[in-house]
Amino acid sequence: MNPTVSANDQRAPETGMSFTPGFDLDFADLYNREGLVKLDQIFCEFLQVADTDLHTRLVRARQFPDELVPKDESALLIDLAPWLEDFIARLFGIEREVLTLAEKHHVLAPLYFCKRQFVQRRARAKVSEELLATIDGVALEKKLETLFGEPFNELVFARHVAQWMEDEANHAAGLEDALHYAAWALRTPAGQLRNQNGVLFKSPAKLDPYHLLSLVTENRDGYIVHKLDHLRHREGFSLLTDAGTDLVGALDEANYCIWCHEQGKDSCSKGLLQKSKEVNSPPVFKKSELGALLAGCPLEERISEFHKLKSQGLAVGSLAMIVVDNPMCAGTGHRICNDCMKSCIYQKQEPVDIPQAETRTLKDVLELPWGYEIYSLLTRWNPLNLRRPYPKASTGKKVLVVGMGPAGYTLAHHLMNEGHAVVGVDGLKIEPLSPEISGVDATGARTAFVPIYNVETLRENLDERLPSGFGGVAEYGITIRWDKNFLKQIRLLLERRTEFALFGGVRFGGTLTADDAMALGFDHIALAAGAGRPTVLNLPNGLARGVRAASDFLMGLQLTGAAQTDSLANMQLRLPVIVIGGGLTAIDTATEALAYYPVQVEKFLHRYDVLVAEQGEATVRAGWDEEERMIADEFLAHARALQAERVQAASENRTPRIAELLQSWGGATVAYRKRLIDSPSYTLNHEEVEKALEEGIWFAEELSPARIEVDQWGHAESIVFASTTMDESGQWNASQETRLPARAILVAAGTQPNTVLAREDEKNFKLHGRYFAACDEQGQPLEVHQGNPKPVTAAVLLHRFDDNRFISFFGDLHPSYSGNVVKAMASAKQGYPAVSKVLERIAPASAQTMHQFFSDLSRQLRATVHEVIRLTANIIEVVVHAPLAAQHFRPGQFYRFQNFATLSPKVDNTRLAMEGIALTGASVDTTRGLISLVVLEMGGSADLCRLLKPGEPVVLMGPTGEPTEIRKDETVVLVGGGLGNAVLFSIGAAARAANCKVLYFAGYKKLTDRYKVAEIEAAADTIVWCCDEAPGFETTRPGDMSFVGNIVQAMVAYADGALGQQAISLQATDRLIAIGSDRMMAAVAAARHHQLAPYLKQSHFAIGSINSPMQCMMKEICAQCLQPQKDPQTGEITYVFSCFNQDQSLDRVDFNGLAARLRQNSLQEKLTSRWIARCLHHHDAVID
Repeated sequence: MNPTVSANDQRAPETGMSFTPGFDLDFADLYNREGLVKLDQIFCEFLQVADTDLHTRLVRARQFPDELVPKDESALLIDLAPWLEDFIARLFGIEREVLTLAEKHHVLAPLYFCKRQFVQRRARAKVSEELLATIDGVALEKKLETLFGEPFNELVFARHVAQWMEDEANHAAGLEDALHYAAWALRTPAGQLRNQNGVLFKSPAKLDPYHLLSLVTENRDGYIVHKLDHLRHREGFSLLTDAGTDLVGALDEANYCIWCHEQGKDSCSKGLLQKSKEVNSPPVFKKSELGALLAGCPLEERISEFHKLKSQGLAVGSLAMIVVDNPMCAGTGHRICNDCMKSCIYQKQEPVDIPQAETRTLKDVLELPWGYEIYSLLTRWNPLNLRRPYPKASTGKKVLVVGMGPAGYTLAHHLMNEGHAVVGVDGLKIEPLSPEISGVDATGARTAFVPIYNVETLRENLDERLPSGFGGVAEYGITIRWDKNFLKQIRLLLERRTEFALFGGVRFGGTLTADDAMALGFDHIALAAGAGRPTVLNLPNGLARGVRAASDFLMGLQLTGAAQTDSLANMQLRLPVIVIGGGLTAIDTATEALAYYPVQVEKFLHRYDVLVAEQGEATVRAGWDEEERMIADEFLAHARALQAERVQAASENRTPRIAELLQSWGGATVAYRKRLIDSPSYTLNHEEVEKALEEGIWFAEELSPARIEVDQWGHAESIVFASTTMDESGQWNASQETRLPARAILVAAGTQPNTVLAREDEKNFKLHGRYFAACDEQGQPLEVHQGNPKPVTAAVLLHRFDDNRFISFFGDLHPSYSGNVVKAMASAKQGYPAVSKVLERIAPASAQTMHQFFSDLSRQLRATVHEVIRLTANIIEVVVHAPLAAQHFRPGQFYRFQNFATLSPKVDNTRLAMEGIALTGASVDTTRGLISLVVLEMGGSADLCRLLKPGEPVVLMGPTGEPTEIRKDETVVLVGGGLGNAVLFSIGAAARAANCKVLYFAGYKKLTDRYKVAEIEAAADTIVWCCDEAPGFETTRPGDMSFVGNIVQAMVAYADGALGQQAISLQATDRLIAIGSDRMMAAVAAARHHQLAPYLKQSHFAIGSINSPMQCMMKEICAQCLQPQKDPQTGEITYVFSCFNQDQSLDRVDFNGLAARLRQNSLQEKLTSRWIARCLHHHDAVID
């Protein structure tokens, strides 16, 4: 029995329901291969007794699966499905509940019979327009109600009509009345309005690809804006914006499907192929009139087959059919993908809404008792999967999967079912789940888990749900149009399995390299790290305050927790909002900006009012400058208006008009350089455009951004666009300028593949254009099909090591599969056989058992607090045990440090969880695996570090950033201000080790601010201790000096001899490294060309370590760290990602731009600082 599965007390959490599987099995048997093999044998015996011929067909199909033609394979699986459903019902002891669910399907069957045979075939055409104009539908409805003898509704109508149609001669009068009513309900505006919430009297609309949306279009001062004539209320992030269809709607779609697999024309799955005259030519897919590739479902899910089973009332059977090709179907479906719909056989009318039916099918099973366990089981054991009904025997091979987004988690699933052990790593912080449900505690140790009786126990309110980090773009890039509770279900599919280990906060290429993975004993590395570098628009004032990358905004919203009322995350957003772009990311960004604004200002108002009541308004506003006071008054006024509107709406018993208020303050506008119908969002998923417009956003077309204008404080105030028009040749040309007010400008202009590794590790990672270069099984270069998610061969191999181990790549990293969630998942489904094939050729690199391997890796990768030491009144040292992170540290690099929100205390309804803090390794002990982090308590998340306890798990992502360049035999001047000195410890020591002479200017504001004196002394040959506070520091070494004043004054005094004889001449400086506040570094940069110029040789090189705002710190992902640089000769502006290139030439740094970027959230940060101080005071009072 699997020791990690609770067998003694198999009780579901919160319900206390006991679970013992049928057929003399244990719960543990459902989670290990031996038990699943036993389960499969029992099923086969069960089937043999029930249907001998079907059992024989199954046995032969498993032996020779490739002999079956697709039509016969589908028929076999459909025949098996009822028996599988019956078997699972007995296995879980829910025969009655499964029968009840089937009955719910059967009860609704008359609806779809009547719709097809009566409404569509008769009412649509057999009532003349003249007669239709005379029909009084409401009166006729009452007459029919009398005839039915029960209250009128669609199902009652359908049931009676279906019965009458069995004997039409005796029910002619009733059928005529029913026909007239159906024609009125189907074809007249009044009838359509009366029946708008039903399915019976609706007919698929004809499609006009250029008019897929019913828009209201306005000309606003020379530019075109699209909107809808109605709005849908949304309340922040508390509820799904679209919960999806119910069973009635799902069955409507399943019955609308013509089950074209029976004719071999299931284009929704297989795609629509162009006819070719050439024999054996590779398949080429058609394109829609709008240019979208009609390749069908990238996973080739058996859509037609599951629809047929669903229409027969087989809920479990239809889910099993889905899971054969799409085991992670919790991550697809409604509001996620629509590739299948685009390729539906209905090309001239509305397609079958397949995603709706798929998601409802999953939900129907999940809502059964033990429903989650049924879904989970089907991903490991599924008799409908002829080629791999249960996991293969262990191969002893171990695969590292980098990235836990859709490609990564799907690949991990398939590889485990292939018999391989899988380690999943991700640079994001991944919060621990409850050990009771996950089987893994906060330290990574395996523990017992219990069965889940009610899937609702896994659910969380979306506005209270802690972003877990698992799921990659599905976590931070997709809005609450999709229920992110599904991510927990997907994660449990992996994490409960003993063949899987999960590590967050691990950046591949930093914490763990390809060479490390090989040395540790991995047999394969699979990259699924997703999209990377956002496109940067080179606009005047392109990084002014208020301007962000969409990826920065979405990640801050979804991962940092800014959208949650109990979080400490700071993300300042003002209205109006302009989103630049035309893809789905732009659409999502606009909707989430509108949703976030009320949450933001009302949270601000709440904390402001509490603090003012306790401390007084003057105290709270102390330290705010004029601009911050203006913004605060703006936020407070808007928050009070929102609250007043809610009160007014409640008194009038109506829905609050939140969207209208937001629009009155400027709202959110998506601005695209071409027409709406040319935009990727419209051509690929116009349904999402419609949903977004319902929430109140506007879509402005034919606007190309030209420049951003700022106010007197340097904050974005408006954006100027060049209006564009298309000429006869199809070229777009700019014409007149249009100015739109904008306080927030969010750029969603696309991303590049995340290929940073090719710059960090050129030996193992090569590029071919924008993507990694593929190779064949011999390691030779291989051409890859771009933009086709169904290539003839899944060329996923990337690099071959000398010992025949490989690296592979998937998802957005791969040119065939980039673009969306389901394509990423398809890369895993199509690519895992290639991984298994190369693994078959080698022996396991590690002789360790899987348990030993995972345990050793856990000790290397998991970070825990070793000790917390107070150095000064406002500086503490946090020593972290993280061996691999310590091993790779190089002077100048840094880490992203955070606590876990799930382990953090909650005080006054505030979760004391840190935003990511960029901290350098002040010192590193690689022998003991210890990293010393020095933290300045300056308000904000840094103040929470003192709450950390020894042994507490934390996140230490990195090292990241580039190591500081240190050349041999140079004279190096270090200039450190305050906390910047912690960065210089290791740089100075490394420089001295390279036979450099090191002169160190160490600056502090107060005498009590100095710390780690011995480490600074070890980093320098000569130190000039600088302090703003008299009488200055006493020196403890001969040759060191002391100065009272700022650091530039100290450098001048040293250079001109005022401090005494110079042991190291400033004139000899080859390299100057300044690290401190932006103001200090700006002062040093300027002084080099003025008061220090006579004392420095012209050829010296000066750099500063730029502490621009940072969020993910994973190198070119979120783009919060973008920093402008200005060429000192030409004035040309370029941009760098500071989390990658933090060491920048002092002569190129735009310090004014840096200062503005650092003030992006200044008002919120100041209020949050007071709020944190209040929370810590209350926390300490409770502890005392």
